Amino acid sequence: MNILVYGAGVLGSYLAHVLIRGGHDVTVLARGRRAEELEQNGIVIRHYFQLTTTVDPVRVIRSLAVEDRYDLIFVVMTYADFPAVLPALAANDSRHIVLVGNNADARTMLDRLQALSPAAKQVAFGFQLSGGRREQGRIVCVRGGGHMVLGGLDSPLPFRPLLEQAFAPTRYQLTFHPDIDAWLKNHIIPILSLNAALFVKNGQPQALAQDKQLLRQAVAAASEGFDVLEALGYTLTPAGQAKLFRKQKRLAYWLLRLYHRMPVAKRIDGSFEELAALLEAAGRWKRQANRSTPHWDTLEARLSAFRLPGKP
Repeated sequence: MNILVYGAGVLGSYLAHVLIRGGHDVTVLARGRRAEELEQNGIVIRHYFQLTTTVDPVRVIRSLAVEDRYDLIFVVMTYADFPAVLPALAANDSRHIVLVGNNADARTMLDRLQALSPAAKQVAFGFQLSGGRREQGRIVCVRGGGHMVLGGLDSPLPFRPLLEQAFAPTRYQLTFHPDIDAWLKNHIIPILSLNAALFVKNGQPQALAQDKQLLRQAVAAASEGFDVLEALGYTLTPAGQAKLFRKQKRLAYWLLRLYHRMPVAKRIDGSFEELAALLEAAGRWKRQANRSTPHWDTLEARLSAFRLPGKP
C-alpha cells in the first residue's frame, strides 16, 4: 500500500515506522533540518519502555504535488498547523485522509477541506496514544503499544476497511469511536489544564509535582472543562476520564503527582504554541456554555503572567 505520513515529528515518525515495518511503501513529508536527518539517517527511534532502537530508511518529500497519489495520507501535526496544510491536501488527487492530533474544531476543518477540494474527500480524525521528544536527530518514543483512536464525523467511516488493511500486518491497535469529535474535545480538557500548569513551572514535571496547590488547581480546572462540554451537549467520553476529574479529585491529584515525579514525564514534549491555540478554542466553548470556571480562569491568568512578551 502506498502511504504518505505528512509530518515527521515524534508522532509522525513513530507512525511511519509502524507502517514501514508493516511492509508498506511509505513516504514522509518533512522540511528543513528534519528532512535532511531523515534522508541521511532514516527514521531513528529509541523506544523508551522497550529499551530498543530502530532505524528505518524512508523516502522523503518536501511538498505535496497535485498529481501525487497515495492510498492513505496521515497528517500528523499540531492543532495550530492543520489549517495551513488544508489547501495542499484539497488540491492533491488522493482521496483518503486521516488528520491525526489534537483537534478542537474537526467539523470546521472538514468543511473547509471539502470546500477547497475539486473532488470529494473521505476524511477521518484520530489521535495516536503515544508521546516523546526529539533528541540529537532521533526520536525518543514513549508508548505502551501502538494505538490510535479514530473515526469519521459522519459515521460509519467509509474507508474503515482500507485502514484495517493497512494496519493488519502490524501490532498497532485501531479503536474506531462512534463520536470522535466528542472524544477529541474530551481529550483536550486534561491536556489543557495539565500543560498550562506545567508551563507555569517552566516545563519541569518535578516542580509541578511539588506544587500541591497548582496541581490541585489543574485538577479542578479540568473538572470545570468537563462541565463546559456537558453544558454544550457533548458526550463525556471516555466516561471514566471525566469521572476521575469531577468525582475523584483526590485520586486524580495523587495519580498526577506520582506521574510527574517519574523520569518518563521528562520524555514527553509539549508545545506552547499548540497549548495557546487550544486555549483559544476552549475559550470559545466557555463563552458558548456561559459557565463559571474560576479555577480554569485563574490557571490561565497565571500562565499568561508567566509567558510575558519576549520571555523565552
